[in-house]
Formats: sequence, structure tokens, C-alpha cells
Amino acid sequence: MLDFRLKVFYTVAKRLNFTRAAAELFITQPAVTKHIRELEAQYGASLFERSGNKKITLTPAGEAMLPYAEQLLKTYRELEYSMSLLTQQHKGQLRIGASTTVAQYIIPPVLAQFHQKFKDIQVQLVTGNTEDIEQALINKEIELGLIEGISRNPQIRYEEYLQDELVLTCAASNRTVKKDTIKPEELQNYPLLIREHGSGTLETITHALKPHGLTLQNLQIEMQLGSTEAIKAYLLHSNCLAFISIHAILKELKNNECRVIDVKGLTIARPFSFIQLHGQPTALTEFFVRFAHAYQTNQ
Repeated sequence: MLDFRLKVFYTVAKRLNFTRAAAELFITQPAVTKHIRELEAQYGASLFERSGNKKITLTPAGEAMLPYAEQLLKTYRELEYSMSLLTQQHKGQLRIGASTTVAQYIIPPVLAQFHQKFKDIQVQLVTGNTEDIEQALINKEIELGLIEGISRNPQIRYEEYLQDELVLTCAASNRTVKKDTIKPEELQNYPLLIREHGSGTLETITHALKPHGLTLQNLQIEMQLGSTEAIKAYLLHSNCLAFISIHAILKELKNNECRVIDVKGLTIARPFSFIQLHGQPTALTEFFVRFAHAYQTNQ
């Protein structure tokens, strides 16, 4: 069995917050502290630096341990998944919700392979923005969600699935931006397309701009559109710019239809996360989550 203390360490290392790690693992904060101290005693090294303002950072020993913990957790998930294939028959209906970007670019190949292997499981996919999918989960209209963004609803358990990056993009034919790199404050000089309110993409962009003293009110918002596909189509026929998931523009970059503009000092990374209600998950939802993780490992 996997040493649970490694899972505790990994969760704290990713969140850099003992309280959030405890909530995510459904254990108390003193229990988190106990597991970390036991690991530190076992290896004779401090894993976290604790400062007076309650912030924590990884020590060199913690940095060294993190990739091993990550690999062990991934291997254990694959082991559980492989053994379940040998010992279980899977049938039933699974209702999944996916936010717009995920539904268009991330989940379809996973669903296709899942259906090929498990034809007795009927999957229904519901799409909407991140806010819609979270509400559908709370209303029990779906059993499992996969969303973008940094939303944190206390009723929901979040599990990171895949990292994404939002990049500043324009049409290859756009001549208003002549540089390959701009400063954050220069974003105010160009017309921008953004997603609708409630979108995880918009939430992530808004959060990332704050440290640079920028708000949506500072920017030249030409239009709000309800999907990434709509933004791409508009972008390719205008002189606008937009922050778009790198997963969404791979084909356009390959075909030289659009280009990426670097924003100095601004990297907008975000997770795609599985969401479930707190409590005991169903066997089918856990099975699909394991399948999806194994799919990404093999890509």
C-alpha cells in the first residue's frame, strides 16, 4: 500500500497550506502536521520552511522529495486502475459535466477511448461554463465535473487533472501588434476579446492581471463571447487579441493562422480539475477519474 504520509506531503507541497491540505484530505490539521513530522524524522531533514506570517515553502529536501512523491502517487493510481480492470465488470450510467474549453479540446478523446473499452457504461456529457458545471454538481444533475479555473466552492472537492496555459493570441495577419513581446501595461493599447462572466477562463485571467495593476475596466474590451471557438473565429477576422488556452490553438499555430505574443513577466497557468461533492464518491466516478489519469500518462 502507498504510504499515506507521502500523499499528505504531496498535497501540502502543492497547496503550500496546511489548512487547505487537511480539508482536501479529509483529515485534521494536527494530523497533517503529525504526518509531515514523521516523514521529516524518517529522512532526517526538514521538508518545509515555516515563516512568521504562516506562509510555508519547500526546503531543498522538500524540493528533492516532491518529484518522487508525484511519481509514486501516479504509479499507485495506475496499479489500482490496472487491478480494477482484472477484477471488476463495469456497467451503468455516468453523467459528466465539462466546462466549455474542456468539453471542446480535452475530454472528447478520453471519452472516445473510454467508450471503446467499456461499452456497457453509458456516458452523458453536459457542457457549460465553470459556474454552470459547479451548480449542476451541487444540484446533483451530474456525478462528476471537469472544469477550468481557480474556483473554490466549499461544497466541492477539487482534484487537479491537467495543467493548462492561457497565451495571448492574435491572427497571423494582425499588423497592429508588430512586436513578439509586450509589457503587461501595453495590453491597454489593444482591443481584446474575453469570455462571459462565470467562465473559468475569465476568472483566471482576471486573477493573473491583478498583480500587474490591471483590471478588466483598464482594458479595451471589444466583445465578450460565449466560447473559445467563437473567440478564435472572431480573432481570425479582426485585429483583436485574446488570452486562449494553448490546447485550443494547436491546429491554428501549426497552420500559421495565428501567433502567440509573449507578455513580459506574465504567465497564466491554471489547472483543469475534476470536481465531486464531498462524501463517498461512486465507484463509477472514481473509475472514470482513474481512467482519465491513465490516459494522460500514456500521451
